[in-house]
Amino acid sequence: MIEIRGLKKAFGKVQAVDGLSLVARDGRITGLIGPNGAGKTTAFRTVYGLLSPNSGSVSVDGTAVTRDRLAAQRHLGVLPDVRGLYPRLTGREHIHYYGALQGLPRDELRARTSVLVDRLDMGGFVDRRARGYSRGQELKVALGRALVHRPHNLILDEPTNGLDVVSSRAVRDLIRELRDQGHCVLLSSHIMAEVSALCDDLVIVSEGAVLTEGTPDQLRERYAADDLEDVFVASINQLAPARELETVE
Repeated sequence: MIEIRGLKKAFGKVQAVDGLSLVARDGRITGLIGPNGAGKTTAFRTVYGLLSPNSGSVSVDGTAVTRDRLAAQRHLGVLPDVRGLYPRLTGREHIHYYGALQGLPRDELRARTSVLVDRLDMGGFVDRRARGYSRGQELKVALGRALVHRPHNLILDEPTNGLDVVSSRAVRDLIRELRDQGHCVLLSSHIMAEVSALCDDLVIVSEGAVLTEGTPDQLRERYAADDLEDVFVASINQLAPARELETVE
């Protein structure tokens, strides 16, 4: 389980995250969605310890990230918004490297990598150097890297960005399988059809704070909307009157 409580993070005068609170539970896929600049990526980077919060708390399976970052990271698999592959390493070497950082024994690491290569359909390129990979190939390697140590919690930032239809479906099936096995999945996506197909819970954010949250059915009912795209637009539009009032005052 991933818990974020009253999280605030600023970069100079820019308040990227402003009191964000959410709980991503085990056996659930939680979607964190919002417009560009809403603070989603900053929140994710704080959860996996790349950034330190100005205030608030983040915990992974009960371990406070600011107290013991490495312990929290052992329970996390992360697919970041920037895939960050080393161009001179092969895809297999990337996965081995990250598995070794997590302390996997060599035989287990090789076996686990083989399973991921087959499951993510990487056989045609995994032993080539990453320089020249397509966006879809980069994403598959980064996803394999995130899964190699069998983490209980997953943070997935745009998990199908750059994939074709067949590969996207395979990744969605894998995410559902992980959910059904009891894993906690926290993801962000700009594809509303994907959010609708995957997410058990949704948190919509803007300007670093939560606008609304609930299950997809609850949100459709709350906003009298037929689909989540309408829910998203309606929730964002709620901010407009408040901004206008602040301008008048």
